[in-house]
Amino acid sequence: MATSSTPDFNKSLYAPLSEIDPEVQNIIDKETWRQYSGLELIASENLTSRAVMEANGSILTNKYSEGLPSARYYGGNEFIDELEVLCRKRALEAFHLDPAKWGVNVQPYSGSTANFAALTALLQPQDRLMGLGLPDGGHLTHGYYTAKKKMTASSIYFQSFPYGLDPATQLIDYQGLAKQARIFKPRLLICGASAYPRDWDYAALRKVCDENGAFLMADIAHTSGLVAAQELSNPFEYCDVVTTTTHKTLRGPRAGLVFFRKDSAQASDLEKRVNDAVFPACQGGPHNNTIAGIATALYQACQPSWKAYAKQVVANARTLADVLSSHGYKLQTDGTDNHLVLWDLRPLKLTGSKVEKICDLMHITINKNAVSGDANAQAPGGIRLGTSALTSRDMLEKDMKVVADFLHRAVQLSVELQQQAGSKLLKDFERAATKSEKVAALRHEVRDWARKFPLPGVDVSTLKKPAGFEDD
Repeated sequence: MATSSTPDFNKSLYAPLSEIDPEVQNIIDKETWRQYSGLELIASENLTSRAVMEANGSILTNKYSEGLPSARYYGGNEFIDELEVLCRKRALEAFHLDPAKWGVNVQPYSGSTANFAALTALLQPQDRLMGLGLPDGGHLTHGYYTAKKKMTASSIYFQSFPYGLDPATQLIDYQGLAKQARIFKPRLLICGASAYPRDWDYAALRKVCDENGAFLMADIAHTSGLVAAQELSNPFEYCDVVTTTTHKTLRGPRAGLVFFRKDSAQASDLEKRVNDAVFPACQGGPHNNTIAGIATALYQACQPSWKAYAKQVVANARTLADVLSSHGYKLQTDGTDNHLVLWDLRPLKLTGSKVEKICDLMHITINKNAVSGDANAQAPGGIRLGTSALTSRDMLEKDMKVVADFLHRAVQLSVELQQQAGSKLLKDFERAATKSEKVAALRHEVRDWARKFPLPGVDVSTLKKPAGFEDD
C-alpha cells in the first residue's frame, strides 16, 4: 500500500483495478458473467483453477529472464530458475516420463509458438513435412495452405504435403499416408489434430518415419490432459518431439510446451536444438507468471483426482455423441474417443456459421468447423463440440443429456429460421434469429440452467450482473 511519502506519480501502483481502470474491470466482470450464464462447448477451451489464475496474475510478471536456468542474460533470477526447474520436473512427472530419456522446454508463449520452435529445431528452411490436412481435422501450424495462398509459417518456410482421412471410415488413412510418404519423402511427419475425435496409431506412424528417415512429432494440444491421465494412447513411446498447449484438456494457463527425446535415433542433440529454437530463434524472454501457472496446473495433473476428471471428460463427450446420434444426426466417425464431437450439418443443409450464430444468441458457445469432404475450410459444414469446460463445472452424463437437448432444439430451430430468412445468406439468417421469440425463450432456459453450476475460480454466490451486460 502507498505510504505518506509515496509521490503522486506512484500512488496509482497501489490501487485496485476497479479504482484505477473501471472500464477494464467492467469488461472482465461482463466476461465472468457471460461464462457463468452460458455453456462453453468450444473444444479448445477449458476453465482453469483459482490457483492457476493466482499464479498467472502474480508478481512474477515483473521479471526478465532470457535464457535457461543457470544461464540467464539477466541477474536476479535465482527464484525464477527454481520455478522453471520445478515446472520442467512436474511436466515430466505429469506425462510419466523418464528424465534420462526426455526433456522439456516450458517457455513457449503458445501452442503455435511451440510448434514453430519444434519445426525450427527439426528442419532446415524448405525441408519437407507432412501433417493432417485442415479440412480433415488438422491444424493451421501443420503445414496448411490453399491453392492461392500459403497460410502459415509452417507452409511458407517449409514444403508441406497433407495426408487425409479414409472417406469410407473418416479415420486416418494410414495406408494412404505411407504411400504418400514414399513419394514425398518428408523430413518430418506431424500427427495430432484440432478436430479429430479418435485416437492415433503412433506405432504405424513410427514405421512410416523409420522407412523414410523422418522425425515423428506429435502435437497433442487438444488431448494432452487425457494423455497425462493415460486415457489415450501414449505418443511418447514413438515420437522424437511432442508439443502441446497447456490450456485445453490440461486445464492450465494459455501457453505451450515442447518435449524432446534425448536418445532419438534421428538426432542426439535435440535438447540443444529445441532450446535454441525457442530462444533466441523464435521468441524473447519467457513469461514467468505463466510458467508458474503451468507448474501449478501440472501439479494438479499429477494428482489421483486428475484421472477421474479425464475419464469424466470422455464419458461426457460420448454421452453427448450418443444423444445426438439418437436424433439421427451425422457425427464424424459416428462417435468419439476423446473430449470432442464433430457434427456434420450438411445433411440438414445448414452451415456451421449459422448454427454457431444461433447458439451464441442462446448463450451456448461453440465453433464452426470443417468436416471431412468440405471443399473450403473457410466455409465449414460442421460444428465442433468439446466437454472439458462443462466437466470443469461439475457436469456429468445426466447433464450432457440436457446439453444435447439444447443443441438438438437449436439445430431444429436453425432449419426453421433458414426457411423463414428467405435466402441462404448469414446476415438474413441472423436477422431472423435475432427477432425470433423461440430463440429468446431457449436463451432464457439455457441461461437459467447454466447458472445452477459453479464457475471455477469464482465465488458465484457474490456475483452480480455487471453494467452493460445485455440479458433480457
